[in-house]
Amino acid sequence: MYRSHTVAAEKIGFTSIRPFYGQNGSLEEVLGGLNFGSTQAKIMNQGSYSHQSLNQQLRQVSETMQLLQLQLTEDTALQLTKSSIFFLSFGKEDYIELFLHNSSSSNHTLQRGAEYFATILVNQMANAARYLYNANARKITCLGVLPLGCTPRMVWELNSTSSAADSNENGCVEHVNDMIFEYNRLLDEQIDKLNTEFPDAQMVFCDVYNGMMEIINEPRLYGFEDVKSACCGLGMNGAMIGCISMDMACDQASTHVWWDLFNPTQAVNKILADAAWSGQPIPDLCRPISIHELASIKV
Repeated sequence: MYRSHTVAAEKIGFTSIRPFYGQNGSLEEVLGGLNFGSTQAKIMNQGSYSHQSLNQQLRQVSETMQLLQLQLTEDTALQLTKSSIFFLSFGKEDYIELFLHNSSSSNHTLQRGAEYFATILVNQMANAARYLYNANARKITCLGVLPLGCTPRMVWELNSTSSAADSNENGCVEHVNDMIFEYNRLLDEQIDKLNTEFPDAQMVFCDVYNGMMEIINEPRLYGFEDVKSACCGLGMNGAMIGCISMDMACDQASTHVWWDLFNPTQAVNKILADAAWSGQPIPDLCRPISIHELASIKV
């Protein structure tokens, strides 16, 4: 499924963004935009070699910038880097691992409280933004983490072990969302600090959490009927087995908020992308400026 930042890239004019490992290294493909993302990638530098961590993806960005310098003049490569928009969308997989992988380290982290883990992750995101700035990036967008406590899998896994008092009227797991909210709050604050630290850069925070909660709390206003069930999955609310085949998908994905275990549908992503781009239909999703305003700035 499309992600909101992919749809936003299409609005800028990039209709077919190549994955980093799918491009042939030609200047034409690099100029068409690159997606360094990896499914299940985390901020923390742990886990499978098949999922590129934040730091690994930053190294790939550095390789791409070196390629530009080899194939273009130094001034042209510098201007291209400064005018490009760098999207950072991390954190979701770190929290999924924290809540669903029952390990001693996860239990220890949970006992330390919401701010402890959020601070670790946000500091890493801030370091990534500084790394990009030092590599001459001047337009950086950081996306927050969606309300994982409302995802079909998290609700199915944790509501069976949590008290009913830990769920709100939409069935979302409150203690999970509280931790996600804290991460987004700290990331928002950190972006403000980075804009002060680097006044010649434009750094934007996009509040995916509150954007999605607006949709979940007022689904019919945005054209949705089902805020709990995954369109593509099996078991209760499609939350027991993920979307391993399109044959499993529901007939009307556009009426569902959730596509699979942890991801929203294309219809939701389009609304979030529209809001990120123009501030409508959800105002102030991105701040201090919209993605459209960011793209329009001359550097």
